[in-house]
Amino acid sequence: MPDPLPETSPDPSDDTVTLYVCTTCRVAGEADEPRAGARLLDALRDAAGDHAGPGLRIEGVECLSVCKRPCTVAVASRGRWTYVYGDLDPADSARTILEGVGLYGQTPDGIVPWKARPQEFRKGVVARIPPLATPDAP
Repeated sequence: MPDPLPETSPDPSDDTVTLYVCTTCRVAGEADEPRAGARLLDALRDAAGDHAGPGLRIEGVECLSVCKRPCTVAVASRGRWTYVYGDLDPADSARTILEGVGLYGQTPDGIVPWKARPQEFRKGVVARIPPLATPDAP
C-alpha cells in the first residue's frame, strides 16, 4: 500500500481566487485543434497580463463536465462559494470573465449581487457550490 499523502494545513489567510478553465471544451462545428477552451485559456492569460498576481491564479483543467455549454470556467476561493459558468465566447469574453472574477474576489463569501454581475455571468451560471466546511466550523 502506498504511503498516504502528507497532511497540509491550509493557510486561512490565503484569499487567492482560482479561475479554472476547461481546456477540452469544443464548440460544435469547429475544428478540433486548438479547442475553444484552450483558446479561452490563452485569451484569459493574455488579458490578465500583470494583473494575474498573487490574488488570481488561472489554471487550465482537462474537463469540467459541462460539454453541452462550452466554453466553461469555474471560480473558486477558500471560504467562498464556487461558481461554474458556461456558454462563454472563447474569443470575446476574456475581459468580461476577469471583470466578474474581480468582483467575486472583492466579496467575503463569493456571492456577487445579481445586478452587479456581468451579463455573461448572469445568463451562464451552471452551478453554485457551497464552500467546504473547515474542521473548525460547527
